[in-house]
Amino acid sequence: MGSGERQAVNGTAQVAPRSAPHHAIGVMGGTFDPIHLGHLRLAEEMAEALDLDQVRFIPAGQPPHRDMPRTSASHRLEMVRRAVAGNPRFTVDAREVEKPAPSYTVDTLTALRAELGPDRPLWLLLGADAFAGLPAWHRWSQLFALAHIVVATRPDADAARPDALAAALQQELSHRQVPAGSATGPAGAVVFQNMTALDISATRIRAILARQGSVRYLLPDAVLDYIHQHQLYPLP
Repeated sequence: MGSGERQAVNGTAQVAPRSAPHHAIGVMGGTFDPIHLGHLRLAEEMAEALDLDQVRFIPAGQPPHRDMPRTSASHRLEMVRRAVAGNPRFTVDAREVEKPAPSYTVDTLTALRAELGPDRPLWLLLGADAFAGLPAWHRWSQLFALAHIVVATRPDADAARPDALAAALQQELSHRQVPAGSATGPAGAVVFQNMTALDISATRIRAILARQGSVRYLLPDAVLDYIHQHQLYPLP
């Protein structure tokens, strides 16, 4: 365990001027049922803001905190692959899809940390709603020893306000939040990053498809073509 990770475990996030490129990796999980332009734009803006070398999209196989996705894991994985094709900074990690049991973020990050070593910065990319619900996640407090967390927000988002969060999360935030560009070490900091607000959701896309409406320009053409080819979201 590197010194930066020890400090994260002890509850201290380092604050220092931004360093040279450090081969940081972003991790973006989700059911991606289906993946859409909101996901891709969030990853792109976070990669630029944090100077990430790579963003790994990790589709969930059996998400433990919600109902099973309507679409099979193999189809969701293929849609993600098609969505990120052509962006050299984006990659797809199939480990959760290939796992026969429910996948927890803490286990995925633990495996990544073991593969990448103790010193490489990892960033977990979250939306504001997901961050607000963090205390319900499995062994959620251990996430800070494994990665930094960056939260995509809008200036008017209530979930970005500390007083809108659960007390346990407020406590963590009180000594982990740092300004954008000032997190150092491999893990332990929380950054709020404003991003372009795109009112796109997978739920809305599925609803439009169910009524045979058009979802063009809400997701990549390659994903839309795949959906039509395999008739993934037919009328209920």
